[in-house]
Amino acid sequence: MKFTFTDKKVNIPNRVHTYAEKKIGKLDRYFQTEPEASIVFSVEKGRNNLEVTIRSASTVIRVAESTSDMFVTIDAAVASIERQLRKNKSRLEKRLRKEAFELPDDAYFVPENDVDEEAAYQIVRTKRFFFRPMSVEEAILQMNLVDHTFFAFRNADEGGAFSVVYKRNDGGYGIIIDED
Repeated sequence: MKFTFTDKKVNIPNRVHTYAEKKIGKLDRYFQTEPEASIVFSVEKGRNNLEVTIRSASTVIRVAESTSDMFVTIDAAVASIERQLRKNKSRLEKRLRKEAFELPDDAYFVPENDVDEEAAYQIVRTKRFFFRPMSVEEAILQMNLVDHTFFAFRNADEGGAFSVVYKRNDGGYGIIIDED
């Protein structure tokens, strides 16, 4: 597993980085391709915050934890990731094709820099994604893995139409499909 550590407005000792690398490195067994882990440490109002984002192929798992002790925060984040993986592993094996989360080699997330031009609405961040065709079930699974409330994708069931699935307040899911 490849690691990227970021310390926001705090100096974290190397032993904490080593501990995080050891604990999060154990999650490597869940992935077919070598995952990349981005770990962000910060401290706010006496709370130790940790954000972990793991990318493997096109699967993205994100967890944020906060406790009073950084070592406990790391353990809680690893437990949360394992819980997400176990919860969704059976769904992946039962419902999805084997290559469901593999991206083409030339497609990868590339953030762009801020635009300097002044406009009525200022764009502060631009992201570019490859929208791979997938089923609605796959899109909901991806949305849950990144812990977002919506997910944009190309709907394979609708001939590749641009679609968005979202979480509803009543606990269900909704979908928006482009008619074009």
